[in-house]
Amino acid sequence: MRPVFEFLAAYPVLTAFLLVGLGSALGRVRVAGVSLGAIGVLFGAMGLTAWGVANGVTIELPALIGDIGLVVFAFCVGLMAGPGFGHALRIAYPLLLVVTGFLVLAAGTAFLLGGAMGVSAPTIAGTFAGAVTNTPALAATGGSPEATVGYASAYVFGVIAPMLAVGLALRHRADDTDEPVALVDKAVRIDTMARPTAGAVSTRYGGRITFSRLRPKGGGEMATVGPETELPPGGVVNVIGPQDAVEAVAAELGHASSLDIVQDRTHLEYRRMILSNPQLAGRPIASLGLRERFGATIPRVRRGDVDIVATGTLVLQQGDRLQVVGPREAMPRLTELIGDSERGISDINPMALALGIAAGLGLGLISVPLPGGGTFALGAAAGTLIVGLIFGRIRRIGPIVTTLPATASSVLSELGLLIFLAYAGTKAGSLVISAITSGEILQLLLLGFVITTISVVGTYVVARHLMHTGGTRLAGVMAGTLTNPAILAFANMRTGYDTRVALAYTLVYPAAMVVKILLAQVLVAL
Repeated sequence: MRPVFEFLAAYPVLTAFLLVGLGSALGRVRVAGVSLGAIGVLFGAMGLTAWGVANGVTIELPALIGDIGLVVFAFCVGLMAGPGFGHALRIAYPLLLVVTGFLVLAAGTAFLLGGAMGVSAPTIAGTFAGAVTNTPALAATGGSPEATVGYASAYVFGVIAPMLAVGLALRHRADDTDEPVALVDKAVRIDTMARPTAGAVSTRYGGRITFSRLRPKGGGEMATVGPETELPPGGVVNVIGPQDAVEAVAAELGHASSLDIVQDRTHLEYRRMILSNPQLAGRPIASLGLRERFGATIPRVRRGDVDIVATGTLVLQQGDRLQVVGPREAMPRLTELIGDSERGISDINPMALALGIAAGLGLGLISVPLPGGGTFALGAAAGTLIVGLIFGRIRRIGPIVTTLPATASSVLSELGLLIFLAYAGTKAGSLVISAITSGEILQLLLLGFVITTISVVGTYVVARHLMHTGGTRLAGVMAGTLTNPAILAFANMRTGYDTRVALAYTLVYPAAMVVKILLAQVLVAL
């Protein structure tokens, strides 16, 4: 086997893709109904590298390969979470305090327990970095051999423990109260004499419902509904929104009608169109002026696998699939405006991708002096994630679109993650062998076990039982607490890439990353 390992060591690019392919195949193997998913790449790479070291050959991918995968992954995850991040941050700051508190407690315990066992300060700091699976924290310690051995010893359980926590959290997924609800349509005959406007009714229901078309009393010509449209008695209006909100609107306005005005295409047509025109991306629906220009409206938007009520303030993203309702003769002009090209789903917007990652790398390089002569820097992963969150949130700067279609972001993030996991696996696999041969392995395993258990169990118990975080979000919280893309990949595979996982991950990740880097620097200096 030695010639095979020497060949793999000599051609790292070939090895990287071989590990991604074989590791992904390993991740699809189901045992008791559970599969590893993308994390199979990590464990496969660790196993291959350890096998190579046992035969006297070190197989390790260049850091450049891992860095490229990591920054693409981090930036695209930020883009996907950016639109909802601000709201989540405002309501979830207590969760960030909980995560920070348990990380500080874990670091303090590591200092006391490690000192009692006679472990050196650099090794304690490295063990802490491995136990919370944070490579930038290891870099913050200086990456000495002692710290690296500690990191390798604690890393494996640092991956396994949060995987178990994610699996436990997802057992309660059926009880989640924050699951996105399906949208329904209902034709409602208007009985009220109040003549409310569609915009006023939608506002009363928090923007959860919208209206697509109105047939006036007596069967006149059907028209699209805008915010200023009055809802006259005797008319039939189509209401769109979650089931409970639609039922409440029907009761307020009148009663359900047996008349199916959606299928009546005598005057109005409706089509699904893909937003592929980049000039419209990042703009709210109301700014398009569709009713004024075409007599058309957009009642709902499908983004990824989720249907969204299309209020006037909803900001569109390239790749969104729009339900467009309008006069039949206006459809060609609407199609020309919106684009309706499959390319809109897969356009990677290379300018935003490249410049965003470059800005994130620059942010990560900024060093801030610390008391005592040390410095602090966010690092590549945290820097690109933060810029991704900003770009995903603002969506455009003047005429420049700063985000990617949801499909493109998802594909690129998964590819970047798989490449990074292949790199991380080869790095950890060789280090684990060094840790075993060093003789310190039992002490460091115990120390890492305590650190990981405090971080994982403490955060899980408080978030689940005191803060009542739903199982799906909790899976993302656990992955973000450990700042580990492998855990995120595991949670994504188990949930079918539920957006709540990525949102929770990106909510916790930046704070956890900064805290870990600071704590590692403190531990190595003690």
